[in-house]
Amino acid sequence: MRHPAGHESVQMSKTDTLSALKAAASERILVLDGAMGTMIQALKLDEAGYRGTRFKDWHRDVRGNNDLLSLTQPDAVRAIHLEYFMAGADIVETNTFSGTSIAQADYGMEALVHELNFESARLAKEAAKLAEAKDGRRRFVAGAFGPTNRTASISPDVNDPGFRAVTFDDLAKAYGEQARGLIEGGADILLVETIFDTLNAKAALFAIEGLFDELDVRLPVMISGTITDLSGRTLSGQTPTAFWYSLRHAEPFSIGLNCALGAKEMRAHIAEIGRVADTLVCAYPNAGLPNEFGLYDESPEAMAELVGEFAASGLVNVVGGCCGTTPAHIRAIAGAVKDKAPRAVPVLEPRLRLSGLEPFELTPQIPFVNVGERTNVTGSARFRKLITNGDFPAALAVARDQVESGAQVIDINMDEGLLDSEAAMVTFLNLVAAEPDIARVPVMVDSSKWEIIEQGLKRLQGKGIVNSISLKEGEAAFREKARLVRRYGAAVVVMAFDEDGQADSFARKTQICERAYKILTGMGFPPEDIIFDPNVFAVATGIEEHAGYGVAFIEAARWIRQGLPYAHISGGVSNLSFSFRGNEPVREAMHAVFLYHAIAAGMDMGIVNAGQLAVYDEIEPRLKEACEDVVLNRRADATERLLALAEEFRGQGKEKKEADLTWRTWPVEKRLEHALVNGITDYVEQDTEEARQQAARPLHVIEGPLMAGMNVVGDLFGSGKMFLPQVVKSARVMKQAVAYLMPFMEKEKAEMGVTAASSAGKILMATVKGDVHDIGKNIVGVVLQCNNYEVIDLGVMVPAARILETAKAEKVDVIGLSGLITPSLDEMVNVAAEMEREGFSVPLLIGGATTSRVHTAVKIAPRYERGQAVYVTDASRAVGVVSSLLNTETRGGYVADIRAEYEKLAEAHARADANKQRLPLARARDNALRLDFSSYVPPKPAFQGIEVFADYSLADLVPFIDWTPFFQSWELNGRYPAILDDPKMGPSARTLHADARAMLNHIIAEKWVTARAVIGFWPANSVGDDIVLFRDDTRANPLATFHTLRQQLARREGKANLALADFVAPMDTGVADYVGGFVVTAGIGEEEKVAAFKAANDDYSSILFKALCDRLAEAFAERMHQRVRTTFWGYARDEALSNDDLIAERYRGIRPAPGYPAQPDHTEKAALFTLLDAPEMTGVRLTESYAMWPGASVSGLYLSHPASAYFGVGRIERDQVEDYALRKGWSVAEAERWLAPILNYDPARRNAAE
Repeated sequence: MRHPAGHESVQMSKTDTLSALKAAASERILVLDGAMGTMIQALKLDEAGYRGTRFKDWHRDVRGNNDLLSLTQPDAVRAIHLEYFMAGADIVETNTFSGTSIAQADYGMEALVHELNFESARLAKEAAKLAEAKDGRRRFVAGAFGPTNRTASISPDVNDPGFRAVTFDDLAKAYGEQARGLIEGGADILLVETIFDTLNAKAALFAIEGLFDELDVRLPVMISGTITDLSGRTLSGQTPTAFWYSLRHAEPFSIGLNCALGAKEMRAHIAEIGRVADTLVCAYPNAGLPNEFGLYDESPEAMAELVGEFAASGLVNVVGGCCGTTPAHIRAIAGAVKDKAPRAVPVLEPRLRLSGLEPFELTPQIPFVNVGERTNVTGSARFRKLITNGDFPAALAVARDQVESGAQVIDINMDEGLLDSEAAMVTFLNLVAAEPDIARVPVMVDSSKWEIIEQGLKRLQGKGIVNSISLKEGEAAFREKARLVRRYGAAVVVMAFDEDGQADSFARKTQICERAYKILTGMGFPPEDIIFDPNVFAVATGIEEHAGYGVAFIEAARWIRQGLPYAHISGGVSNLSFSFRGNEPVREAMHAVFLYHAIAAGMDMGIVNAGQLAVYDEIEPRLKEACEDVVLNRRADATERLLALAEEFRGQGKEKKEADLTWRTWPVEKRLEHALVNGITDYVEQDTEEARQQAARPLHVIEGPLMAGMNVVGDLFGSGKMFLPQVVKSARVMKQAVAYLMPFMEKEKAEMGVTAASSAGKILMATVKGDVHDIGKNIVGVVLQCNNYEVIDLGVMVPAARILETAKAEKVDVIGLSGLITPSLDEMVNVAAEMEREGFSVPLLIGGATTSRVHTAVKIAPRYERGQAVYVTDASRAVGVVSSLLNTETRGGYVADIRAEYEKLAEAHARADANKQRLPLARARDNALRLDFSSYVPPKPAFQGIEVFADYSLADLVPFIDWTPFFQSWELNGRYPAILDDPKMGPSARTLHADARAMLNHIIAEKWVTARAVIGFWPANSVGDDIVLFRDDTRANPLATFHTLRQQLARREGKANLALADFVAPMDTGVADYVGGFVVTAGIGEEEKVAAFKAANDDYSSILFKALCDRLAEAFAERMHQRVRTTFWGYARDEALSNDDLIAERYRGIRPAPGYPAQPDHTEKAALFTLLDAPEMTGVRLTESYAMWPGASVSGLYLSHPASAYFGVGRIERDQVEDYALRKGWSVAEAERWLAPILNYDPARRNAAE
């Protein structure tokens, strides 16, 4: 039944209610009630008790539908409310946690929604009046909205991440119905609580705002989210700050958290919200964490002490209780906060604050926001093709690449005539929501069609940006769209476009932007959420009227920045150079020049491809001047001059410059600086001696001109104007200069007892026991030395005991560990544990290809509590990390931040792994790949046994080199050969490549290293998940067994759970199959040459040489595999693939390596090395961790089946570990040690639980 609205009385009381609430909150901490469910459970009602008389014949069971009790047990519900009021609560929540049609559908009671909410509000209001009559204190009723049992951001089907069981519109309709009943029933406040998916909450707030407008009434709104576990995120993945940014547009009376956690666990998250929220903060935790029976044990006194500390620390304005709390808890909490001052609401500077899963704040330290443009079908032909073809996984990879490349926001546009653009937008955004590495950044929903923008906004749980609205359809339409943008909780791009068309002059741009600003701010739109696009138009078109377009934009940006406070300026930069399409060097230069001046004027956002921008300082001077003449409209013939010059740059490389020795005329200090910056060693001894002659002491040369020059190097590297190869060359100059000075300093020291040069700190570095890879470690060491740190490098395969003994003897300030193979991860954990046991407290740096922030947080940091383990991404981060750790003023805060971050990472990791659906091994085997061997005849190799290549031609390997990883090892990230023409990294990449090619010529001509290989083939068949090799074709005598691991992740229908054994004919088929194996090396002689370079203080050549040996070894593996396919096994004799095809693995067959994703167990190398007699035949041996020495070596199997493919096993469960241990003859503990990186459980926790 419906109730009369009582609209006038509702409207009259609301202003008074808000004033009374604000007054009370300014004086004291307000108290919310406790758990309604806990109290209802105590009533011990049976099915009949829930039904009452009215619903005694209802067609479904209703026990558990607590909301129904407002109709069938009203006295009991009212009594609970009154008990909470009398215990000290200022606010009670209505009994409507499941009061939507969505939740009531479980009971078939959707038609009762209005009545349930109306009566629940009325009952609570009656209790409030009874309480006030008893003690004269005013009480308030909060109409409670639960989260429903559906989620708008997450698919309930793991096999279909784009599916949604409920839509934004479904939720908004349901919440609107509930809100109407609560308002008409007399609620004073509306409380949207227990939010585990922010998009659900946005739908609720959207509906509430619409109802406020309809009823011309406005109630205070409280919002409360739920951090679902100790990970510090909501179920849908948002951090507390991102959660607040997503909902701040609702201007709530309070924001806070409830449920899932006890007060102790909730504290850090409440503190985080309090730092960023400019409104009241509310916390109502559970009575601790549930025990093993799902009950809550925390006593009123214990909980009150914890919540009281919230109050004493100034964290809260409203407190209460959730699951497990009772009137006794609320009485104790009310007493604990009674005399505590409420939290002071901070006044925050207006800034653009956006969110995906993580927050983004446009601070003054961010000069320019890069909006990724490649997920736009109108701007990227590749993306358009992927979307048009329905290849959404590849389209997601484009988005992921944008984020990884540094886009702080991604622009998504689906406006394509041949597309169902609305459906494409919905599908893509739903899929993005399921990819945390993409969804962490805010989204710019971009379309010329409002209905597509609106559908996009209904898929964003974060705070995004609408691109765009304008005045072109008039002021009324502009206001309506702006109002909706605000209701959806987004920022907005406003185009400089009105009823008369697009603005192309300074006057029109500023006039339209000012008009729009006044309209928007006048209707309450926050100015910091307004982003003006004053229109970037093409210049140098040959049309005189277009010449001033660049200046008009720049000057309009300056005017907006000065005249429209807090607003932002954006634009589509690529429009500027449209006249020069096809000439990328000129276009990139024009963009860089334009941005340089536009950013200086105030432009702070732009849709650009940052990876294709030239660096302003590096633009060829004539081209830069010509571009500035055009962009700034400095001369009448600017277009003609740029056109004439442009042809010189179309597709041309830069000519090699003649050596310019002008710098040799400079003072010696400047000459040394120039030599350091440019890596020139030709004159280092001559100039160092001249500087020594001028200095009072040799030490002064180091501490004076040499360190001054290295400071310049450090500044250029830190600002992105130098790259690692150049820095390593700089270090070579420095080392040679210091080496020249050493005899003079030693003589002085002997004569006067003078101490050695001071350093910024002493750092010990080592590649851990069992691992031989050290290129990355060497680069980090060089960079640290360049910044005046003393580095002690213990080399490779260093045992923990030696690391710690040296650290003590040398009194080092930091220890750095490096490793590449997965067993090194366990050794790092061991080193950390030993440091803890021996009482170390120095920072521990972790780095290397297999290491990660998550592994450091989950496995290493917890074993070293006295100090702090810190993951270092790459060399460019090392100096900043070490500096922060060794600075006494910053160390405490830095370590605290790292610890907090790692704790969250560890919890998130545990939660993510728990949530990943994995199959029991038996089911995974049932879903194995079953190839049809009935009509397939496996090819027979040309020989069986082994063949040795004792001295393979190095020249034959050069065409097979994959240069891309070579550049990556120097932290020059990009694909070869495109990286050579990269606007930013190109010059450095070209120089490095030239140096590498020159050294490669020496390596080959002078035989610096020897390349050796051994390959073999054997009869083989699979038996279960193992591959059994036989001595001969009778297959009567087994020779060896290769053990493989199987994927256990739940797969979509039609996708098998793979193991390498699947690609070999099963024994029971009777089919004669074969398997090959190989070990190749290009490292014989490497160690001696490296030692020679180091003796000459030439780290650059040492690192360059090691990197080339690695590339030659990989090329050798590629070349040998090609010869296997075409000759030795001969199943692809007609193969004609280019090197690019080989790198892209477009060949038949695979060469999987133990220790890599398809078989992560490094110990499988042992059987391979025995079969091939590899140590004797090649000189390659295995370390105790099964790394290969020399490091420039590759090994693996050969499989020939056409369906064989590379894959990753992923994480595995205990059942497979036990099975694998049995097959290998190991204990389970041994298996867990070797397979630790891929275990989907923590053996220590499991053992403790058992």
